[in-house]
Amino acid sequence: MQLYGLKTCDTCRKALKQLPEAQLVDVRADGVPEAVLTAAMAQFGDRLVNTRSTTWRGLSEAERATDPLDLLKAHPTLMKRPLIQSGPDLNGDLYLGWDAKTKAALGVEG
Repeated sequence: MQLYGLKTCDTCRKALKQLPEAQLVDVRADGVPEAVLTAAMAQFGDRLVNTRSTTWRGLSEAERATDPLDLLKAHPTLMKRPLIQSGPDLNGDLYLGWDAKTKAALGVEG
């Protein structure tokens, strides 16, 4: 299981604590593999871009109008976190955020 996020993100740390088998991939340091990013964009669409982040607020209007996939490749910290890949393939095994729905799908209580 891969958890794409930031090691300094409180939500990512909570998810990691409850998913001890997960391996953190720090998107700031390592980025997100293009296949994972493409699959996540196909599954989640614009919800994948965190428009409440400080990175988003620092972008110009022209940059914000860029294709979301290109924007996430250039600024991986814009991705809503965590993005969790639970299986070995990318067919429906992606979860976005750390909410009750994601926890239930992954069999985590609380």
